[in-house]
Amino acid sequence: MDQDSERAQFVDAHWKTLVQRVIMVMAIADELQSDGMLEWEPYCKIKAAVTNQQKMRELYEVLQSGGDQVKSAFYSSLEKHEPYLLGDLGSIKLMGESLADCLNKYKMWIQKEYEYVTEYNSLPGENVLLSERFTQPLIIMRHRERREREEEMCSVGESFQQLLVSRNNADKDSSILDALFGADSKGISPNSVILQGNSGNGKSFTAQKIMLDWASGKLCKVEFDCLFHLKCKEVNHVSGEQSLTELLSYNSNLTSEQISRILQKSSEKVLILIDGFDELRFSFSDFSDHLKLKDLSEKAPREASLKVLLMGHILSKTSLLVTTRSTATNTLDSLLKHPKRFTEIMGFSEREVKEYFQKFFQDEELFIKAYEYVRSNETLITACSIPVICWIICTVLRERFSEGSDLTSGLETTTSIYVDFVCTLLEHHSQGLSQPVPTLLRSLGQLAERGMLDTQVLFEEKSVDEMVSASPFLCKFLFKRRIRKETMFSFMHLSFQEFFTALYYISQEEREFLDKLTERFHSQTQSYLSLYLDKDFPLKYGCPEPHFLPVVQFLCGLSNSEVSRSLQEMYNLSVPSFVQPQLREWILDMSKSGVYSYLPFILHCLYELHEKEFVQKAMEAWLELDMSWDPLSRTDCWALLYCLDCCPHFRSLKLNFAASELKMLQDVLCRTPKLGLTVQNVSDTDVTVLLSALGEGKQLGELKLNSSCLSDQSVQQVLKALHKQKKVGGLQISVKSITADTALILTDFLQSCSKAEWEEISGSLSTSDVESLCSSLRLFSFEGKLVVNVVRLCLSIQNQPSLSEIILNCPRSEASNIDIKSFTESFHNINCIAEESVDFDRNLHALLTLLTSMSGLSALNLSVPFLTETWASRVLFLVESSPKLTVINFHAGSWCSDGVKWLPGLLLEEGIKLLKESAKRPECIVNIRGFRCSKSSERCSRHTEHIDQLSCNQRVTIQFCGDQCTEDIKLKLVLPDEN
Repeated sequence: MDQDSERAQFVDAHWKTLVQRVIMVMAIADELQSDGMLEWEPYCKIKAAVTNQQKMRELYEVLQSGGDQVKSAFYSSLEKHEPYLLGDLGSIKLMGESLADCLNKYKMWIQKEYEYVTEYNSLPGENVLLSERFTQPLIIMRHRERREREEEMCSVGESFQQLLVSRNNADKDSSILDALFGADSKGISPNSVILQGNSGNGKSFTAQKIMLDWASGKLCKVEFDCLFHLKCKEVNHVSGEQSLTELLSYNSNLTSEQISRILQKSSEKVLILIDGFDELRFSFSDFSDHLKLKDLSEKAPREASLKVLLMGHILSKTSLLVTTRSTATNTLDSLLKHPKRFTEIMGFSEREVKEYFQKFFQDEELFIKAYEYVRSNETLITACSIPVICWIICTVLRERFSEGSDLTSGLETTTSIYVDFVCTLLEHHSQGLSQPVPTLLRSLGQLAERGMLDTQVLFEEKSVDEMVSASPFLCKFLFKRRIRKETMFSFMHLSFQEFFTALYYISQEEREFLDKLTERFHSQTQSYLSLYLDKDFPLKYGCPEPHFLPVVQFLCGLSNSEVSRSLQEMYNLSVPSFVQPQLREWILDMSKSGVYSYLPFILHCLYELHEKEFVQKAMEAWLELDMSWDPLSRTDCWALLYCLDCCPHFRSLKLNFAASELKMLQDVLCRTPKLGLTVQNVSDTDVTVLLSALGEGKQLGELKLNSSCLSDQSVQQVLKALHKQKKVGGLQISVKSITADTALILTDFLQSCSKAEWEEISGSLSTSDVESLCSSLRLFSFEGKLVVNVVRLCLSIQNQPSLSEIILNCPRSEASNIDIKSFTESFHNINCIAEESVDFDRNLHALLTLLTSMSGLSALNLSVPFLTETWASRVLFLVESSPKLTVINFHAGSWCSDGVKWLPGLLLEEGIKLLKESAKRPECIVNIRGFRCSKSSERCSRHTEHIDQLSCNQRVTIQFCGDQCTEDIKLKLVLPDEN
């Protein structure tokens, strides 16, 4: 058999396969036509056919009529244009490298090219490992509702972190590709995926990581034989007509022919990653004629080639992953083939921020310093959800650390970070802006101010189009509204809206600037503003609207000389000279007026101004810094630390903060001679830092360790430290369990601290502990008297303690004679035994005898669920057995488990009758309080539920003084500690 016959036989044998798999049909037809093997009329029919398969069928008619010679020429053309297809069919030995070798070399090239990243500030030749920068962001697999967007926009700090984590529904333990392309709850896997993300949210980094993981053999459940990476930035620079294989070869070491072979072999196992769809500088609306493209090798305008790929007219079974900003999502969705899935990069939660900082710094000490700095600022830790802000902060802090700056010098202001962020996006994420930068920033500022005045964070599309052209700082959202879709815009977060509002104000002329701010500072006093307004400094005597406070903070930051210089150098934006004097004058006035509710805010303004001499001047007005009313946030503590480091000789502080901030404030507290501290959530591990902060020889107005969980050993350490102070005004400690040892420790301190002036010492449980002697134990000094208060909280209505509370009152001089250990043990024993038990009466009698033995006992409070005849007789026993006792207050009821709510009880008639009819010392007044049933028969009993809600029950106070008895019906509940 001659060569022509052999080739013709091969073509006939494999014709069905050739029809389905030959891609380069027109290239083959062109060659046959130029060699005279194909007439013009059948050539035109082939060219006019829509699909490759139809073209091949037209061509077969020519081959059949032309005989072996034409088929042989066709075979030769196949060798040239489809060598790998012939190799797969076993006709000839493969020329060149095999497909496996080709892919392996491609993977090696990707590993080499994608292993490193070039940062925005990299010098020539500088790069860093992707593994030192990439942290997988949170990805949400659905659209969010309008309410969810608004929640995220307005949340900061911990609440924002909780929202982020609750929104995330992609499995962090799986690979990114598994998360994006895995089957949904209905078992459907997408053919194309939209990965949306705001500017700087890590879309391109995520694309690079996907490529590197595939090339490195990282296993995932969704398997792809090959990945191609099409960068839209590079497509913008492609000129002339290009085939799809040529476009895919731009970011690859593969030739168009090799790419064609890979796609021909297993297109359903290929993923094409299109990165930055929003950056394409052309429209897809004008290429309907090119939708007939069916050949990978057919040249067409780049727009047409991309469009047929997105729509699935070519490579319909190939998977697509397209990254884009929200501004282009709608356009992309209208093009993309089905089945498709929408996903969105949410950014970083605090967990990812921490991971990013660890990777960036490598050095553990620097990582901790940097991360603690960011974690202490609620605005910054919220902004760090945007990965590029993490990079900005880490880069700036690394430079600061290399210069020797420490944390107490105030590393960076929030405003300076936001300015760096704006500059980064303008330089690297704003290609093709239609407005000059100053005009764009002013337009964004106008939009931001409108939102601030109307207290809105979402803007309608019409209002945005009127003011701003395309901007990397705005996000676009689609919401369902009844039967239609609604488009809305927002800034990345409310804090950016506040920043741009401040940026807008500094672009105003002086009169307009002052008019706008005066209205915000004096919004509550407009009707009589002229009576007190200072014309030179109109902000004085005013208080900004609460939602406007962050704008004022950013104004302070923008007027900082260093930040102002950066704006001038980068974008020729100058901060007018009148801005800072106006803000300074207002801060000085607020400092002198002593409006303590604004203290934390003033400290933040001083931090943003970041000018040491002015901080010292402002704080001269405060002889004592009292910020004890509400717990300070970590951000507040950071601002306080900076301001106090500017004023190292500050004398007096009253603070309320969490134990986690102790280390940050340790040095400041240690050098301050007069302190009043309320520290929340102190554990045994915090005690060492606390003791170091307390030091020695201080005037300690009070020390409250609330919601803490301290052991007896830690309590002893704290009390030992208090002995070293000049004065101790009061002590409150929450402990793990109030044991006999706890009582002894407090008693010993009480008896040995005669040189200290103290007002209160108390221990309370941080959690319910049935083994504890009581729920709380308080000892405090009041008008020369010692008051001892012991409480057992009620865990439920069905499980009320027999004796809920006792309050003893005796002269301060008698403190050493009180056996608190025996007293608390007896109190505990009573509440461990049922009232019906014989042991109950014996234990209660022992407690009452102990009370009567206390010399100097002048007043006594008892809280018991019900006043019964038996309890009335016990009250009478105390009256007669304690000659110095002048007041007994009996409360029917119990304290609930939260220690705040009071569970009221009944005053039963038999108890009241016994007290009325019995003889009593006239020197001792007995007050009984509770609910009394007014019914003449079938009265409420101790088994009646919800006694305070029944109309028959009245809240009363009955007083017995000798033979006299008076009854007062109370409208308001009087609690035991209100006597």
